[in-house]
Amino acid sequence: MRQRLVAALICLVVQYFMVKKRNTKKRRTYNMNSARERVREEMMYRIAYTSSGRDIVRMGPEAFFRLCNMLERDGGLKPTRFSSVEEQVAKALYILSHKTKNRVVKFWFRRSGETVSRHFHNVLKAIIELEDKFLLQPDGSSVPAEIDGNNKFYPYFKDCVGAIDGTHIRAKIHMVDAPRYRGRKDFPTQNVLAACTFDLKFTYVLVGWEGTASDSRIIKDALS
Repeated sequence: MRQRLVAALICLVVQYFMVKKRNTKKRRTYNMNSARERVREEMMYRIAYTSSGRDIVRMGPEAFFRLCNMLERDGGLKPTRFSSVEEQVAKALYILSHKTKNRVVKFWFRRSGETVSRHFHNVLKAIIELEDKFLLQPDGSSVPAEIDGNNKFYPYFKDCVGAIDGTHIRAKIHMVDAPRYRGRKDFPTQNVLAACTFDLKFTYVLVGWEGTASDSRIIKDALS
């Protein structure tokens, strides 16, 4: 009888500590999640309501919220279950304006690397949707003022709508593919083709070609 009582007492003690350990583990997880949320809230507050926001996203609060509204209204950017449109845009701007790595944004916003990458691409897709709103191709119906008002160019270039040129932009490439991107420079680059009007507004940009690609090959790709 005494042995049974001792065994029962031991079982109760073990069960007590197991339940206590499980509850403590749950509380830790909750507290950790709360801490992450507080960090994100503080970051978004600084962006939205303090002067330091300009250092983070390179624009003031008014411009930031106007951009967020435009991307949501016209670009199709949607909030997710756990992340607002503003947070997604803030992460994307932080990456673009500071050339920041995924792991750095992951640390500051307390998000996983996959979440940061997904939100970044969501914002880029929304920006691309604004193409028709900001990029207007010249239709050639009128002679540019820079041509019409210069006897050296008119009427010889009256049908010219702009200028094109190429430039090599440094790129971070996997070491296996790096040799194809290392052309004129000592480091990997992309050979980028850009077109602009005479008032220096970009109307077309073709990226992605490796640094060793010839200009004629890139122009053929742009015309195809």
